Amino acid sequence: MKSAMAKHILVKTKLEAESIKEKLKQGQDFAKLARKFSTCPTRKRGGDLGEVFKGQLVKPVEQVIFNKPLSKVHGPIKSKFGYHLIVIYFRD
Repeated sequence: MKSAMAKHILVKTKLEAESIKEKLKQGQDFAKLARKFSTCPTRKRGGDLGEVFKGQLVKPVEQVIFNKPLSKVHGPIKSKFGYHLIVIYFRD
């Protein structure tokens, strides 16, 4: 079964997500920004989703995690929960 490991930051608006993405481009730490801004319970782990399998997450997020390049910030990605910034750090 295909799996991946990723982390994300979930916020309510696209503008918020774009602002955080700029901070990441300036070299700020993903985990620190996740703890400060993310609305997801994963914020306590610096946004780490851990190991995820196909079928576990909402489609827009899964599309990114299983198809986009590793080690890059992807997003903002819109889902029914808000806007995500996603970094994939492992995929088998």
